[in-house]
Parts: sequence; C-alpha cells; structure tokens
Amino acid sequence: MCSFTCYKQNKRTNELEMKIIIAGAGNVGTHLAKLLSREKQDIILMDDDEEKLSTISSNFDLLTVTASPSSISGLKEVGVKEADLFIAVTPDESRNMTACMLATNLGAKKTVARIDNYEYLLPKNKEFFKKLGVHSLIYPEMLAAKEIVSSMRMSWVRQWWEFCGGALLLIGTKMREKAEILNIPLHQLGGPNIPYHVVAIKRGTETIIPRGDDVIKLHDIVYFTTTRKYLPYIRKIAGKEDFADVRNVMIMGGSRIAVRTAQYVPDYMQVKIVDNDITRCNRLTEILDDKTMIINGDGRDMDLLIEEGLKNTEAFVALTGNSETNILACLAAKRMGVEKTVAEVENIDYISMAESLDIGTVINKKMIAASHIYQMMLDADVSNVKCLTFANADVAEFTVPEGAKITKHLIKDLGLPKGTTIGGMIRNGEGVLVTGDTLIRPGDHVVVFCLSMMIKKIEKFFN
Repeated sequence: MCSFTCYKQNKRTNELEMKIIIAGAGNVGTHLAKLLSREKQDIILMDDDEEKLSTISSNFDLLTVTASPSSISGLKEVGVKEADLFIAVTPDESRNMTACMLATNLGAKKTVARIDNYEYLLPKNKEFFKKLGVHSLIYPEMLAAKEIVSSMRMSWVRQWWEFCGGALLLIGTKMREKAEILNIPLHQLGGPNIPYHVVAIKRGTETIIPRGDDVIKLHDIVYFTTTRKYLPYIRKIAGKEDFADVRNVMIMGGSRIAVRTAQYVPDYMQVKIVDNDITRCNRLTEILDDKTMIINGDGRDMDLLIEEGLKNTEAFVALTGNSETNILACLAAKRMGVEKTVAEVENIDYISMAESLDIGTVINKKMIAASHIYQMMLDADVSNVKCLTFANADVAEFTVPEGAKITKHLIKDLGLPKGTTIGGMIRNGEGVLVTGDTLIRPGDHVVVFCLSMMIKKIEKFFN
C-alpha cells in the first residue's frame, strides 16, 4: 500500500493537504477531481482541451490548466516537482505512461496511470514500469468485470465484496415483502452473538449509517457484514431463499468489460455474449475460449434473446456504450423473469434513475476507478477502498499498526465520528463481528463504513 508523508500546509484550513495533479479531463479525471476537491485537497486538473476544463473550473474548488500532460514544459507549468500524487487518466494509454514517467523524472512522488492493456498488470511488467517511474497501474475495465462477477455469484445480492480472501463478507440486498427483519429496531434483532452487522441502509435518496433504534423498511437496500458460514441465515431473514443461483449468464454488448467478465466467471457458469457487430463477434471468438458462446445479433431484439434462452437465464448483463439502452434492456429482462440484472451506467445522473426502476446491480467504471485511486491518498495502511454505487457511502479496510489510537479504548469509547461504523474485522485470518465492548489490537484488519468523503476523518484512528 502506498503511503504519503510529504504534505503541504493548507493556509485556508490549517490542515495538512496533498498536492494532486490529475492529467486528463475525461470521465474518470473529472469525477476524481470533483471527489477530491470536496476534501479541500490542492487539486490541479490539466488537459490540452480548454473546452473540457471550462465547465468544471467554475463549479469546483480546483485549479485547471490548459497544457499537454506529455509535455515537459506543461508539467513544469503545473508544478509537478511538488506533486505528492500525479494521476494520468487520459483516454490514451501510452500518453498516460509517458506522462507518469516524465512526472516522476521531474520530481512527482507517486504516479498512477490508467491503462487498457492487461499484460501491463503482470507482476514482472508492473515491476518494470515501476523502475521507469509509473508506480501504480489502473485498468478500470478489469476492476468493473471483477465487480460484475462478484455480484453474480449470488443472484439475490446487489453488491458482494470480500475482505482478506473472504474471511469477512459485505453483501447488499434489497428488502422485499418476505423479509423477516422489517420494522423491528435493530437492537431487538439479536443480542451480542447476532451473526451479522447492519452497516448501512439506503432508503430512497438517503443513506443511513444505522444505530440501535433504526429500523429496516420495505424496499431498503441493506448492507450486511457477515462470515461465509452465515450467508444462508442472511438469505433467509432477507426473504431471498426462492432466488435461483446463477448458472447461465447472457451479456449484451461485446465490450472490453464483457471480455474480462467472460474470462473471470467461475467454470460452472455458462456465458453467451450478444453483439450486433460481426467484426467484433469474430474477434471475440478468437480471444475467448469455447465455453463462451458468441451470438451476432441485436441485443435489444427480445425475440432473438428469447430464442437464445433468455427465459432460462439467471443473470442478464447489459454492457453497451449507451446507459439508457442498458437500463431499458435490464428492465425488459426483468419482465421476462430474469432475477439478476446488471447494467453498466456511465452517466452518473442516471444511477438514481436506474435504482428507482429497480435495476439490480449498477456498474460505473469511473466510480470504481476513483475508489481505487482514492485509497492511494490515505496515509494509513489501507488495502481496500470501495464506493458503494447506490449508497452515498464508502467502505475501507485498514490494517492496525502498533500504537494506533483505535487500540487504546473499547469501540464504544473511541468517539468515532457520527456517520461511521465498524462493520467487522479479520483477526488471525478469521472474520470477527464486533460490538461496542470489542478491543481492537495491532495487526487486526478493520472494516470501516462511513458516509462519502469521511474516510480521511477516520484515518487518524489508524495512525
């Protein structure tokens, strides 16, 4: 995990501030800049397209500079010499790599490059690039594919995330009429030995980090932490026992994310990819193995999908380049009886609409990429940061060092900020659910939930 020790004093707020340069004002760069500007970091967004920069500079607290990220004079102009973190996220992979190499050579302490080539992530190649000055690589399509596969492992789960190799699990699922835990205060649902912890509730547009008096209501999306042993119990109390496990997957759109998804699914899942571009279908046939069936046709044609077995499919994944198409396709699949739908929704404005229409899992590449980059800013030892797509909340996995503030008191006496909760921890490789009387020890992996943009406030407990 990257750790930063070089900070600049923020004259306005008297707090420690990092200088972060973001190269590329595309989707990922702009989203990241907006995210970080809320934290009052010293942000510079650079791009050689002045038009892209003009809209963001007037609305957010950051500096925009029209300059080429692969130009030495441009990098000097933005003060790359003093940069704690340089992030290159232009659409051009080679340009990102070049920009990071130049930035390191000119004095930047850490660099991150967005890439499109899976080979770059191989250990020997990562090491090679590190020597050249590219410290971290991020491949949003691969991260998105892994998230899709995680969400499909359980048809009744909206979001699924594993900590420490699955010792502790996070699952998000929507409450329907059959749920057994509706309208009961959380403190009445079980004593100290309850095998789960409710860490967040998404209700309409509101995200709640719950306390004992809060209740779970119909249509809430509830995020639980638990261990693998108790998954069947969670499934029962959530009223999801009649959901079929995913065996057959149909993917609409033969994008890079679709390719990675097909490669990552477990062997017991059968995958069909539908795409209307014959050239792309031929290419998919070459790069994917025989267990993936490639169908040339229009994924919006319901008759075609039914003919190809949509009604016997447990999961439908829409990965075209059009958010509206993906949402509508998932709605149509739902009407056909498909229980698990996943839509790639790159337009952030559409995410809440997708939720209100009851689209199952929503995938947004830029939010996933931003979460991944965000963890590099944290000074504590953080192995995972995840933005919950539907909920205005983040989850982070911290490793506790010797002498950390969090080891000094029982959890109930720590004075954790409002809007945060400890979801559980991993001790000696075992997942453990915590109570107010738990004492955290050095070496524990602690999973913390908080409302968006509060991770920096939590971080001080782990230093």
